[in-house]
Amino acid sequence: MAFTFFMRDQPTLEHAADHMIAYASGRSRIKIWDAGCALGQETYTIAMIFAEKMNSFGFKNLRIDATDYDSANNFGDVVKAAAYPYEELQRTPVPLFSKYFEPAEKPGQHRVVQLLRDRVTFQYHDLLSLKPVGNDYCLVVCKNVMLHFQYKERVEVFRMFHKALAPGGYLATENTQKLPQEVAHLFQQVVPDAQLYKKVGD
Repeated sequence: MAFTFFMRDQPTLEHAADHMIAYASGRSRIKIWDAGCALGQETYTIAMIFAEKMNSFGFKNLRIDATDYDSANNFGDVVKAAAYPYEELQRTPVPLFSKYFEPAEKPGQHRVVQLLRDRVTFQYHDLLSLKPVGNDYCLVVCKNVMLHFQYKERVEVFRMFHKALAPGGYLATENTQKLPQEVAHLFQQVVPDAQLYKKVGD
């Protein structure tokens, strides 16, 4: 499980949303895979960004599949409850915090509003199984996970993401993650200052 927090690497996710929304215009279902979602902080950050950029009708057609492997941390229960300590939310801009969080039952915690929770599904998944959780994704986000894998494993996981993406779909990684040479021909970088790639070929 990768450690993360709300609004981590926000510029890359903003770029991803801008490109993907234009790409997915007219689709009846917009699918995102957040691969290695930790405890959901990144997943709900993605949901917030898209909620801000999409109209209400388009946002209702959005589904984010959040997956992680570390069952020992009960990440599924945490993502479903969507309640987080304020310390993890401090980077969230005040307008977004006021709009998308409400007081949770546990003192000192705040819960993601139902609007965003309704857009998220979650399941346990091992990326090294090399079996995607679905296909026809408009966007795959995998950040701060690959560093835990061996080089050959990273190559195969990127191949899996390519298969999971719809034609012309997008892949977002952290800024320190470069594509292995073996899969560089499968993706085209679309933003010079962010690791955001567009799928090339079928």
